[in-house]
Parts: sequence; C-alpha cells; structure tokens
Amino acid sequence: MKVGENPDKEITFGGQTYHFCSTRCMDKFRAAPHTYLHPKEAASAQAPAAEGTLYTCPMHPEIQQPQPGNCPKCGMALEPMMPSLEEEDNPELVDFRRRFWWTLPFSLAVFVLAMFGHAFFPHGLPNQNWIELGLSTPVVLWAGWPFFVHWAQSIANRSPDMWTLIGFGVMAAYGYSIVATVAPQLFPPSFMNHDGRVGVYFEAAAVIISLTLLGQILELRARSQTSAAIKSLMGLAPKTARRIRPDGTEEDVPLNHVHTGDTLRIRPGEKVPVDGTVIDGESAIDESMLTGEPVPVTKRAGDKVIGATLNTSGSLVMRSDKVGSQTMLSQIVQMVAQAQRSRAPMQRLADTVAGYFVTIVIVLALLTLLAWGFWGPEPSWVYGFVNAVAVLIIACPCALGLATPMSIMAATGRAATQGILFRDASAIEDMRKIDTIIVDKTGTLTEGKPAFDRVVAAPGFAEDQVLQIAASIDQGSEHPLAQAIVAEARKRNIDLFKPQQFESSSGIGVRGTINGHRIALGNTALMETDKVDWHGMQKEAEAMRSEGASVMYLAAEEQLLGLIAVSDPIKATTREALQMLKDAGLVVVMATGDGLTTARSVAAKLGISEVHGEVKPQDKLALVNRLQSEGKRMAMAGDGINDAPALAKADVGIAMGTGTDVAIHSAHLTLVKGDLRAIARARQLSVETVRNMRQNLGFAFIYNAIGIPIAAGLLYPVTGQLLSPMIAALAMSLSSVSVITNALRLRRSH
Repeated sequence: MKVGENPDKEITFGGQTYHFCSTRCMDKFRAAPHTYLHPKEAASAQAPAAEGTLYTCPMHPEIQQPQPGNCPKCGMALEPMMPSLEEEDNPELVDFRRRFWWTLPFSLAVFVLAMFGHAFFPHGLPNQNWIELGLSTPVVLWAGWPFFVHWAQSIANRSPDMWTLIGFGVMAAYGYSIVATVAPQLFPPSFMNHDGRVGVYFEAAAVIISLTLLGQILELRARSQTSAAIKSLMGLAPKTARRIRPDGTEEDVPLNHVHTGDTLRIRPGEKVPVDGTVIDGESAIDESMLTGEPVPVTKRAGDKVIGATLNTSGSLVMRSDKVGSQTMLSQIVQMVAQAQRSRAPMQRLADTVAGYFVTIVIVLALLTLLAWGFWGPEPSWVYGFVNAVAVLIIACPCALGLATPMSIMAATGRAATQGILFRDASAIEDMRKIDTIIVDKTGTLTEGKPAFDRVVAAPGFAEDQVLQIAASIDQGSEHPLAQAIVAEARKRNIDLFKPQQFESSSGIGVRGTINGHRIALGNTALMETDKVDWHGMQKEAEAMRSEGASVMYLAAEEQLLGLIAVSDPIKATTREALQMLKDAGLVVVMATGDGLTTARSVAAKLGISEVHGEVKPQDKLALVNRLQSEGKRMAMAGDGINDAPALAKADVGIAMGTGTDVAIHSAHLTLVKGDLRAIARARQLSVETVRNMRQNLGFAFIYNAIGIPIAAGLLYPVTGQLLSPMIAALAMSLSSVSVITNALRLRRSH
C-alpha cells in the first residue's frame, strides 16, 4: 500500500509508520506490536511458561507430572495446574464428546432391537444376536476404550476405583453375550428365550458405555466451571502497557515486556498494567475486581496502585514496582489455584471409605450372583448375572470422590472475587470453628498510614535535633511509623545522617549508630532493655497516648533525647467489621506493640474490652498459646513481620493484603483489601462450604446405601422387577452430576 493511500489504516509506532489493508489486522497490531515486529523475542518470552506447565489430578493433587496423561490412582485425565486463557475445551471432554455422538446411533439401535424387537419381528429376527454384536462392538471397543485403559491401570496400580467397577460390569455383560452368540450350545435350556435364542446383554454393555460417556461429559463441563474464577482473574490483566521512554516519547508494549522501574502512562478508562507507585497525576481507581470494594479509591503521587484495576477518570503516570509473577494479581491466581488443589480434612473420611469400597462392591456383586443362582427363581443364573452387573455399575464411587474437591474449588473461586484468599482447604474448614480473634492495631484496625503528630524534646535539646536523629535512624526501617517520621523530616528540609550498624528489634523499636553515638528509638520495653531512664517524660507520653497517638522514645548513649508522637487513624470500616464479628459470636482481643495507654484509647473507641499493649512478637505468640490452652479456637489478624509467628501458630492466621510478604506467607487466609469485614464473610463462607461438603458426602453415602440393595434385587419379591444395568448406569452418572451441581451453588453464595 502506498503512503497516504488510506490514512485511516496506518499506525505510527516507534517513530515509524505502518500501513494495513484491513482494520482487523491493524487492531491486532495495535494490541501487541512487539509480537509482530519481534516474533522470535515474543515467542521466547512466552516459551518458559509453556515448558514449565505441570499437570495434576483434580481429585489427587499429590499427582504431578510435566506432561498430560491419566491419574494412576483414579484414571482421570490430568489437568494443567494453572489454567490458561488461551486453552480450548478440555481435550478429554473433546474426545469423550466425539466418541459419544459417533456411537450413540449404534447404542440406540441395539437398545431398540433388544427391547422392542419382538414387536417388529413377532416370529423373531434371524441372527439377531449377531446383529446386536455388530452394533454394540464399535460402542464397547472404540467408545469405551478409554474406560478399559483406566480399568487396566486401576488393576496394575492396585488402586481400585470407579473404572474398576465399570470395566468389570461392561466386560461381564459383553463377554457373556459374545459366548452366548458364538457358542449357544454351552448354555442350559433355562438360558433360552421364547424364540430359542440364548439371552444376550449387548444392549446393556453399549448403553452403559454411552451413559457413562454422557455422565463424564456433563461432569467435565461442570468441573470446568470451577476454574472460571481463576480464568476471570487472569482475564483482568491488560494485554499491553503504554511505556514512556527516557526521551519522553511513548510506545505500547506487550505486558510481558514491562520491567521493574519502567515509567508507564495510564489513560482514562485503561487498566493499571502492573503493581507500582503513582509518580504524577490524580485519578480514582476502581479496585472492585480484586478487592470487592465497590467505591473507587483516589490515587495521587506516592500512592500504590494494583495491576488489573481500572483507572476511571484522570490520567496517571506510574513507576512499575512488581511485574510478572510478583504482581498481586499473579499471587492471587497462584493462591486460589493452590487452595483449589488442596485436600480438605473431611476428604480423608471419603478417601478411607473409597479405598475399601470397590473391593467390598466386587464381593457384593459375586455374592449377588451366587445367591440368585442357587436360591433365586428361574432363570436364576440369568437373574443373578443381571443383578451382579447392576451392583457393579450403580456402586461407582465417583460421587464420593468428587464430594469435597468440587465444594472447595467452588468456594475458593467465590472467595477470590470478594478479596478473600484461602491458603488451602484446611483453612476453609477451620475458619467456621473460630470463637476468638486477636487483632493487631496498626494496619489492621487502623489505616496503617500513620501521620506525624508532634515531637517533644527533652530539656537541653531542640525539636528539630530530636526529629533529625530519629528520622536518620528510621531510614533503615520499613515500619509505617518510621516512614511517617522520615517524611516529616524531609518536609522540614532537615538533612539526615547515614546510620551505621542498624538493627530492628521487632515489635519494640530500632537501634543504630549515628556519628559514633549509639541511638535507640522505640517503646518503653526498648528503653528498659537499653537501661534508659524514660520516666522523666512519662507524663507527656501518657497525655499523647490518651489521645490515641503512638509514642516513641529517642535515646543516645542511654540518655533520653525526647519523644516522637505519630497518629494512625482508625479505618472507616473497622467499627462495622467488629460489630459483624461480635454478631457472629466471636470475642475480639487487641494485641499491639504500641503503648498500653494508646491501645486502650483505640480499644475504648471501638468497644474492645480485652487489650494487650507493648507486646513483643513472642508475647503475641504466647498469647495465642495461652488462649488455645484454654480451649479457644484462635484466629490472629495482622499485617507486620512481628505478627508472623502468631499468624503461623493460630488455628487460622489472617493477613492483611496491604501488609508485608512475611505476614501473608505465614497466614492461612489473606484479605486483599485488608478490610476486617471480610473476616465475617470468610467465616460465613466457611460455614456454607462445610455444610455443602457434608451434603455431598451424605448424598453419596445415601445413594450407595439405597442403590446397591435395589441393584442386588431387594425389591424383586415386592415388585417383581429387577433393576436394569442401564438404569444403574444412568443413576451412577446422575449422582456425580448432582454432587457437582450442588457444589457449584457456592459460587452464588453471599
């Protein structure tokens, strides 16, 4: 195309103009220009993820391998541990669907011929058994081939499962019918029909295969919905980012080409590409897709932004801080996927039962055959054979195996959309048992963004001098209180010293050396440890604490220099959250490293009766241990490094997503937004999930308790009817589908 021929189909990128013959091609190029300009680079950037894909069994997550295949324990097709937005239908679903539809006409034909042939051919159809053999063979040997592969694996691995029963049942019906067709003379007269043929069960074998395929198709389609939450989260990420070059020009680049430290522009209506910090502009960001919080949050220079959230109004310039797997969105996806693959403690019961169940069913089928054969009415062995096959088919333990995994997958997906991330299935089960919760103050009850309040110098020292030394030593600390002090010093244009030998005494303060002097900044516990007499300024400190401020003492060479007060406002949602927790029957306890007076002041405003102040990390851990020894089921909510030991020890550790990585990794539950109201929602979801799992397990047990006796012929003396193996196959398939459908109700819970 010549330049200028169609200006509506040209793009300037990287200082060069590109022309297109169609709008569709132009749009594809605009979305990912590097993919087309540098195809080798784009391919290499994506290759490692594809090569590193691991496959696991949805029912046995301990099974992992680098290539697709079948689970050696249950025979199910292995699935990628991390779903992909680009992947099509499950390959097993595609295969089963093809086998089902291609052989369904054969199954229907053999079924009609076997069940209603006498109506069409009153005197009998010549060679009917051979015709049924020809119609059923493609169904059994081709459509049912995957089932026989699973059957052989279950035998070879000595792990009897649903395929063991289906394989034996189908082979018994099909094998018996072949012998009856090829060598009818081997059978006694009691096996003959009214037309002189030996009764065959080709239709049972074929229809069982078709119904099992149908059940697997429905199950696979339903199971795919449980990963919808992960896929929807993955779909939140934008495909490209607008990068600002050092020379001020801008370019659109694929998201996987964004690096830490890049400067990016976010225009109105665009998504934030990665996690980072705003360096220019002001706008309202809609974070509801990740946090569940519906109200957009105003972001200004210095504020953090989360990748995949939506910029609603103004234009922002940001610095990328975390990219790729380090972004909050990627970590959320990883945590949800890990939780969905975990095993619930309740599943141990199901696994134990299922381990013996198949063997018991095979024994029951043999007993059914023998009981009917020796003591049943004529033709007793025919009746015994039909009932034995029905017992094998109806007792499939698939529903039992799916009962809890499907509930866990649905619940974790639902929780993720509300900004609640469970680490594993055990956390979901344990959350409902909690009766006491310990909460930290800073960053949990409060905003976690303290603002400088005031500085009070000891006699003989100036306020700016105290602030200068405190801010200098705090440069090495990541604590929010320290950041507030440093920010105030820079605001006053105070020059800071470079600290030496910096060390953080978690929970009580920091130490270091400035200009050769040993400096300590922290609470009274630190002062006591360093033998600093702090009582001379106790009155001023208590006055500030009574107003809710956090107070730190500054000392040099065991001499008190002054006080620094920092205020941290209570979160707007905290009061409502605490009321929700109390309404749910939970006792709330506050434990904070702040002074006891400050802690009591905040607690009084929030209606918390039990308060522990100036606690060290080991004190929080001891508090958890003490309450657990009293029979309490403990949850611990915190966001700092000093909370990590208590978070790990608690029955359920709850980390604020706005907190440190150490706290998040130590916790069993993470709240993306750091909103305590989500704890009440998480507890309610836990109650609903456990109830759902119990419903599924109960249904699976009741189904087998009722189905096996009926299949064995228990109702024959009353009704004169036997349960057809085909009806047993239908019931078996529907039981699995019903369990999954019940689990998926959790996706709509509130």
